[in-house]
Amino acid sequence: MSAQIIDGKALAARVLDKVSEAVEELKRKHGLTPGLAVVLVGDDPASRVYVRAKGRRTTEAGMKSLEYLMPADATEDELLARVRALNENPDVHGILVQLPLPGHIDTEKVINAIAPDKDVDGFHVINAGRLMTGQKALVPCTPRGCVLLARQARDDLTGLEAVIIGRSNIVGKPLGQLLLNENCTVTIAHSRTRDLPDVARRADILVAAVGRPRMVKADWIKPGATVIDVGINRIPAEEEGKTRLVGDVDFAGAAEVAGAITPVPGGVGPMTIAMLLRNAVEAACMQNSLPLPKALADI
Repeated sequence: MSAQIIDGKALAARVLDKVSEAVEELKRKHGLTPGLAVVLVGDDPASRVYVRAKGRRTTEAGMKSLEYLMPADATEDELLARVRALNENPDVHGILVQLPLPGHIDTEKVINAIAPDKDVDGFHVINAGRLMTGQKALVPCTPRGCVLLARQARDDLTGLEAVIIGRSNIVGKPLGQLLLNENCTVTIAHSRTRDLPDVARRADILVAAVGRPRMVKADWIKPGATVIDVGINRIPAEEEGKTRLVGDVDFAGAAEVAGAITPVPGGVGPMTIAMLLRNAVEAACMQNSLPLPKALADI
């Protein structure tokens, strides 16, 4: 293995330290404690674990953590009423509705019911538009984390060619805009891209965000490229009845070619919660017409 392993756990820990520092400054100077509310509909075990982790990290950073658990058969109107109440609560600066939602609820309708300045996931159509047009916006957490991870391998991204495999509204599209803001030349590829391996081989920064285990092979990667693997896929383990996590990149092969690569687990995943808390602090500052604390200036 020749590639530098980009340690998402270590970087996320440093970001969370900066978040805690920023929260302490807001408390000390302005008497402001950022508050983050998470709403979970249903009892999906993975979602419950994720929500608990968010709550724990929020509290550890010195912020207020509020969790609202609603039954799987909660109606769309009941969920929208909860969102409206949180919009109107001045102690809540960030609102996150855990996805996926049950099939009887219109996800887009719920996301766009969240006040844009409290939309710490960055999914609201207004935040998407602000990001696209270069205005101040709350940015989706995973893409923001991907940019920070890429900077661990390359201090300056200016002029680099970036290829993103995946065009989702959650990762691919916003990440493309963020990399444009870093002065990269960006290609967003997808399942219907012709000669996808050839397109991928052009990349100085290659991001895989398709949800297909080990789809990106070593011969798709330009020697020395930085590879950011967003995929989290559960596959059978060697031990019968067990499973394990792998990314969208064939890690073992790719690590022999790439200059730097994120592992799965331990790469992009830890950055998502860290960026969520960073967004919650930014949201609190926006709502109180305060500048972002210096601790978060470069994050």
